Amino acid sequence: MNSLPAKAPIRQWHPGPITAEISQALERLTQTEDVRYVAVMPNVHLAKEVCTGTVLATARRIYPQAVGNDIGCGMAALAFDSQADLLACEQAAARVLAGLYRTVPSLRHSRRTMLERLPEELALLELSHHRLEKEKNRDGRVQFATLGRGNHFIEFQVDEQGVLWLMVHSGSRAMGQAIADHHLAGAQPTSTGLLFLDADSGEGQAYLADLDWACRYADASRRTMVSAVASLMKDLFGVSANPESGVYCNHNHVRQETHFGETLWVHRKGAISALLDEPGIIPGSMGTVSYLVAGRGCTAALCSSSHGAGRQMSRAQAFKSIPTRELYRQMREVWFDHRFAEKLRDEAPSAYKDIQEVMRCQRELTRIIRKLQPILCFKGI
Repeated sequence: MNSLPAKAPIRQWHPGPITAEISQALERLTQTEDVRYVAVMPNVHLAKEVCTGTVLATARRIYPQAVGNDIGCGMAALAFDSQADLLACEQAAARVLAGLYRTVPSLRHSRRTMLERLPEELALLELSHHRLEKEKNRDGRVQFATLGRGNHFIEFQVDEQGVLWLMVHSGSRAMGQAIADHHLAGAQPTSTGLLFLDADSGEGQAYLADLDWACRYADASRRTMVSAVASLMKDLFGVSANPESGVYCNHNHVRQETHFGETLWVHRKGAISALLDEPGIIPGSMGTVSYLVAGRGCTAALCSSSHGAGRQMSRAQAFKSIPTRELYRQMREVWFDHRFAEKLRDEAPSAYKDIQEVMRCQRELTRIIRKLQPILCFKGI
């Protein structure tokens, strides 16, 4: 008879009790083969297979479900050489929103705006299977530098000194999904039902190489959108972005790191790396504050912190319980496209946890560098 694997130690940072479903999902992780450590961030919420806001470390196994489908999803932030009162009036906000619709498609570029080919560093790196290469040269090309839907956004924000900032949240679009699906099809089941790849096997190495490509793709896509929006602001108002202010991070990845004297594969799903003094971005929700942070290198948390506020309602719950008039009330301080208010109810601030409470819960994980208040929010529809 096979003995059960030893339970991995688990450390948790979150406000208040967690639901039975989340507790069961975390318990399953601690009993999964080769999972050495689990850290639960304060943004933790239920997601397929592995909760968002979870960090786990293994010695030799890779768990793609502990990274998720949107590989390399992350954030970018950049300051302008301008005060935020530039967007104080409705006419200026309307010009920016109209420009964003032209500049940053939510789903795919048109024939007029799409690239002839991906940036060279992405085009030259081959993916592990011809089907993924085909996807790269099709959807990968037409979706590069597009925003996506859901919780992805472009925001203009103001810091404590009144300076105007840009923040972008986006991922690897169809490419991350295709890579995850392809490798999960060849993964093996564990006793708890999660699927794994041996890191030293050909299959494991192929997944890691494709994951690295997807992280590069997502980062390059965000930087291209940042550049496009900076050009838009230059054209509209004559203001320039400050490239030295840029902060970039991602919150869905796996990589080798050293913790507790061991070389481990650290999986982060909805969590950022927070090594000592490492820059990071922790957004709130549409209509609430965001933070630029520096990591504290907390070993117990596998040098990680939350990727944002985290949902406290499912999308279905939010649509059911948050009327459009309530969204307007919660967004009264922020410019957004009111034509799509009905469709944005699942992204209302009250569908998310209190970001300030989340930040209080992870004071030993990060220190706050800058607080940013939203002025204008643009969502893909």
